[in-house]
Amino acid sequence: MIGSLRGNLTFKKAPAIIIECNGVGYDVETPMSTFFELPAVGEELFLFTHLLVREDAQILYGFATDDERSLFRTVLKVRGIGAKIGLAVLSAMSVAGFNRCIEYEDTTALSKIPGIGKKTAERLIIEMRDRIDKSVASDTAAITVEQGAKSEAVDALVALGYKPAEVNKLIGKLDVDGQSAEGIIRLALRQAAQ
Repeated sequence: MIGSLRGNLTFKKAPAIIIECNGVGYDVETPMSTFFELPAVGEELFLFTHLLVREDAQILYGFATDDERSLFRTVLKVRGIGAKIGLAVLSAMSVAGFNRCIEYEDTTALSKIPGIGKKTAERLIIEMRDRIDKSVASDTAAITVEQGAKSEAVDALVALGYKPAEVNKLIGKLDVDGQSAEGIIRLALRQAAQ
């Protein structure tokens, strides 16, 4: 198995790249999260890799971090999920953002990823729930998750003592578009009091 590659980037056109290592050019597919971090053509590059062997092809996938590769490998173990959806997940959100979606059972955010419908999002949540390390997800989510009003409101409600599943249900019932974090919190607390 090819676990990593270090060499010169000789070609890049999303999502495919070619890394030349000691005279051998490796075709590698990357998620957009990794693609946007690539250096200029001709510069040295290091990627963690995953080799997928099928009857008709051998495909090498490259990732900027070991966490991205680990998530990709874990997502591939979910029934009905292939490499294309695995790349779409990493292209749409960070590892911490994905872990947060699983932890808070956020099917809406997962359904926005190309190739994932509501049923697939629910299956991802059910099967990934036990596979992600929740302590790592909680610690890293606060640092790297997208800072939006909804995320701030979720963090505040969890800090107030609500369980993540309760927060997801509370906010899921609300129309939060255009609301500030404070507005979302007020609406969620009113909803909880009813």
